[in-house]
Amino acid sequence: MSTVPQRFVILVVPEHVEDRGRASVEDSAVRAAVVEATGETGNSGYPRYAGHGIVADIDPETRTVEAILLDGRELDYGLTPLVRDADQG
Repeated sequence: MSTVPQRFVILVVPEHVEDRGRASVEDSAVRAAVVEATGETGNSGYPRYAGHGIVADIDPETRTVEAILLDGRELDYGLTPLVRDADQG
């Protein structure tokens, strides 16, 4: 039996960053937020998570963002959302 996580961290990172040097993905993010399960299912068919101006449908098994809005707007080209477990250090 698998349980759906109640929260994730979403990192929005630029696609064009080829060499981060010693910077972590977290340090390269232009935006990061903890999102929590809303109990709703999004139009994509996956659970919806929201928090800090981000609303996202996330596949909890693959940790893939299937749909996302930042402050009510679509994600700009060149930006990629990444998902991390909220308890990941």
